Amino acid sequence: MAYVLDFEQIDSANIADVGGKGVHLAELSRIDGVHVPDGFCVTTDAFRRVVAETPSIDARLDRLSRVEPDDHAAIRTLSADIRQVIENVPMPGDVAAAIGESLARHGEHASYAVRSSATAEDLPAASFAGQQDSYLNIAGLAEILRHVRRCWASLFTERAVAYRRRNGFDHRKVRMAVVVQRMVFPDAAGVLFTADPVTSNRKIATVEAGWGLGEALVSGLVSGDVYTVRDDQVVTRAIAAKSRSVQASPDGGTRDAPVEPGRQTRPALTDAQVVRLVRLGRRIEAHFGRPQDIEWCLTGDEFHIVQSRPITTLFPIPASDDRDNHVYVSVGHQQMMTDAIKPLGLSLWQMTTPRPMHEAGGRLFVDVAPLLASAAGRAQLLGTLGKSDPLIRDALQAILDRGDFIRPLPEGDSGAMPIGGPAATPIETDPAIVTELIRRNEESVAILRREIRGRSGPELLDFILADIAELKRLLFDPRSIQVIMAGMEAAWWLNDHLDEWLGEKNAADVLTQSVPHNVTSEMGLALLDVADVIRPHADVVAFLQRVADEGRDGDGFLDELTGLPGGREARDAIRGYLDTYGMRCTGEIDITRTRWSERPVTLLPAILGNVRNFEPGAAKRRFEQGLRESREKERELLERLRALPDGEGKAAETKRMIDRVRTFAGYREYPKYGMVSRYFVYKQALLEEAGRLVRSGVLHARDDIYFLRFEELRDVVRTGHVDPGLIRERREAFRTYEALTPPRIITSDGEAIIGEYRRDDVPPGALPGLPVSAGTVEGRARVVLDMARAELEAGDILVTTYTDPSWTPLFVTAAGLVTEVGGLMTHGAVIAREYGLPAVVGVERATRLIRDGQRIRVHGTDGYVEILG
Repeated sequence: MAYVLDFEQIDSANIADVGGKGVHLAELSRIDGVHVPDGFCVTTDAFRRVVAETPSIDARLDRLSRVEPDDHAAIRTLSADIRQVIENVPMPGDVAAAIGESLARHGEHASYAVRSSATAEDLPAASFAGQQDSYLNIAGLAEILRHVRRCWASLFTERAVAYRRRNGFDHRKVRMAVVVQRMVFPDAAGVLFTADPVTSNRKIATVEAGWGLGEALVSGLVSGDVYTVRDDQVVTRAIAAKSRSVQASPDGGTRDAPVEPGRQTRPALTDAQVVRLVRLGRRIEAHFGRPQDIEWCLTGDEFHIVQSRPITTLFPIPASDDRDNHVYVSVGHQQMMTDAIKPLGLSLWQMTTPRPMHEAGGRLFVDVAPLLASAAGRAQLLGTLGKSDPLIRDALQAILDRGDFIRPLPEGDSGAMPIGGPAATPIETDPAIVTELIRRNEESVAILRREIRGRSGPELLDFILADIAELKRLLFDPRSIQVIMAGMEAAWWLNDHLDEWLGEKNAADVLTQSVPHNVTSEMGLALLDVADVIRPHADVVAFLQRVADEGRDGDGFLDELTGLPGGREARDAIRGYLDTYGMRCTGEIDITRTRWSERPVTLLPAILGNVRNFEPGAAKRRFEQGLRESREKERELLERLRALPDGEGKAAETKRMIDRVRTFAGYREYPKYGMVSRYFVYKQALLEEAGRLVRSGVLHARDDIYFLRFEELRDVVRTGHVDPGLIRERREAFRTYEALTPPRIITSDGEAIIGEYRRDDVPPGALPGLPVSAGTVEGRARVVLDMARAELEAGDILVTTYTDPSWTPLFVTAAGLVTEVGGLMTHGAVIAREYGLPAVVGVERATRLIRDGQRIRVHGTDGYVEILG
C-alpha cells in the first residue's frame, strides 16, 4: 500500500489514488515545454487508513447521510464536527514516515503548497474548483502533516458537502488525496481560460493577471488585468488598478500586502508574454482534449503551471468533419424540449426527421450556415424564425452583421435544402380534410399495435425500422402540411390585416379559441371530466392525495381504489384517460422518457387541483365560453370592418379567413400526437425485448437500451453481445449533459450567440418576451420546474422553462403563462390561445428572475411581464 507517489510515478490509472488534481499535475509535468513545480501526492490510501482507524468518523458520516439536503443547520453542525475530528486525529507513524521521506527527496527545508485533491475533483463531469482548501508557503514536516490533515478535513466543509449533495456524489465514495508541491514565489500570477468563459468561443482565450500569488485573484481580493487573445493576437486588454497582492509571509503562509502606487496600473504582463502564455495553454488543451482553466505563475520570464482543470460549463460543439464555419440552431428550442436526450431517443428522432441533424450535449442542432449564405435562404430563414423566435432571428442577424463568418454564395445559388416541407399550395376550406387525416392516422396506429404483437429479437427491430417509414409518410404527408400551413397563414393574415385596418393586435388569438380537432386542448379539458368523477368521493380524494405525496411508481394504486366508495369509477375514469392520452409525458419526443401510463402518479397533482379549483361540468363550460368569445369577437370585428371604406369587401375576405383558421388551426397539434402514439408502441415492445436481454444476461438493466442508438441496439439483439463500458460511459456523459443549458445558437467556434429583444416599448424593469396570446392578467406567480410537483390554484400564473403538450392539464387552472423558451406557433402559445390565457414566451431567465409567490402582471398583447412585488 503506497501512501506517497511522486508526480513521475502517476498516470491516469491512479485517479482513485491521487484524485483529479494529482493526475492532472502529473500529466502536465510530462508535456514538453510545460514547467510544473516538483512535488508528490499523499494518496487516498492514507486518508482511508485514518478513517478506518477512527470509528467516530464513520458514525458521523452515517448521521450526515441521513440529513435532509435542505437542513443547512444540521449539515453545518455535523460537517464542523467531522472536520474537528479529522484535524486532530493522530497521523499513523508509517504514513508520516513516507511523507517525511518524500520531503527529504524534494527538499526538506523548502516551502510547499499543500492542496486537496478529491477523487471527484477536476473530472470532466463536474469541476470541484475551490470546494476544498489549499495552503501556501508551508515548511517543515510537522507543518506539512498538520496541513495534510486540514486538507482531509476540507472534504467536509459545509460548502463541499452541499456541493456533493447537489451533484449526487456520495460522501463515502469521495476520497481525499493531497498534493504537496514546491512553492513558486512569482512576480505575477493568474488564470488562463483557453475558451472564452463568457461566450464559450473556443478560439478566444482569456487571461487574468495580477501581482504576487494568484490567490489574490482567485479569492476576489483584487480585480486583475484581463486580456483576450485570438489567433496569436491580443484583441482586448483591460488594465486594472491592482492595489493589493498576496505575498509569502516570512513566518509561513501568506499575507495581504499593498502594491506600491507606481505598479498598481502597470500591466502585470506584456502582450508578448500573454501570447506566449496562451500558446502554452493551447498545448495543454490539446493534450487533455478539451478547453482548460489553468492557474499559472510568472517568475522572471518563465511561466510555471500549478494547476489545470477542464472547463465543465462549456456546451459541447456539434462534431464536424470539415474546417468550414457552421451555425447550429437548437432543435430543442423549436420542439419545446431543451432537456438532454438519451442516445436511443436522439437516434430515433433523427430517423424520424427529414433534415440532417447534429448532436452535442445530448441535444440536436440543425446547421443553417448554407441557408444563411444565400440571399433566398437567408430571407426565408430569418422570416420564418423571426415570426417564431425573435431571439434566434436577432442572433442570426448578429452573425451576418459581422460579415466575416458566413461567406455569401454567388447570386442565384440557393444553398442547401429549404426549411420546412414542400411549398404549400392552396386547399379548400373543408373540415372533411381534417377528419380524413385524423382517421388515417388512427387506423395506421391501430394496425401498428396489432401487427407488432408477438414480435421479438431481430424481427422486432426490423419491423420498427420499417414502420418508421410509415410514421414519416404520415408526418410529412403533403396534405397534412398544407392544412398546417393554411391554418398558420390564415392566422398571420388576420393579425396583419386587422391590425392595419382596425388597430386590433393579435386578433387571431381570440378567434381561435375552442377550435375543433385540437387534441391537446381536448386532453386538458378531459382531465376536468376525470376530476368530476372523483370529486364526490372524499375517501378517493384523500387516498389519491396520499399517493401523490408518496410519489409512487407504477399504476398499482389504481387497483387499490376499488376498495373505496366511488373508487371503481375513479379508477375507470383515470384508466380511460390514460388509454387516450397515456403515451404523453414531459419531453415526449425522447422515446426513453417515462410516460403517464407508466407513472400515472404524475397526473395526480393536476387531477387533485381540478377537484379543488373547479365545479362539476367545467370542461363543457370552458369550451362553450371560448366558443362564445370567439363568435362575439368575430361579430364585433366584421361589424367594425363594414363601417370602413370598401368595408363589405374587407369583411367578406376576413370572414373567409376566420372560417379557414377555425377549420385548420386545431389540426396543428395532431401530427405530434400521432408520432408520440407510435413512439409509445415502439417503447413498450423494446422494453419487452430489453427484459429478455436482461434475463439472458446480455444487459444489466432494462434501461441500458436507452444508452444505445437504434442501430447499436439492433446489433445487440442480433449478436447477443454488448459493450458494458460503452453503456457506463454514456450514462456518465448523460449526467453531465443534464447539467448544461443548451444555447439557441452555437457556432463551430463554440460561441453561444445570445439574441436580444431590440424594443423600446417595454417599461423599465419589465421582462421582455414574445407576445403569443393576447390579454393582460395579474396574479400570483407559480414557478414550476416539474409538472408532477405543480400545485396551482385558480388565478395563478404558470412560470416555467418550457411547455410541451404534457403541460396542458395545468393550463385549465392557470390564468396566464410565462415561459423561457417558446415561439408563436409552439405548444404553449397554441394552447394558451385556445384557452384564452394571456401568455408571453421567450422570457430569458424567467424562472430565476421571478420568485415563486410574487405578484406579476402578464401583458400577452404587448409581450412583457411586470414584477409587482
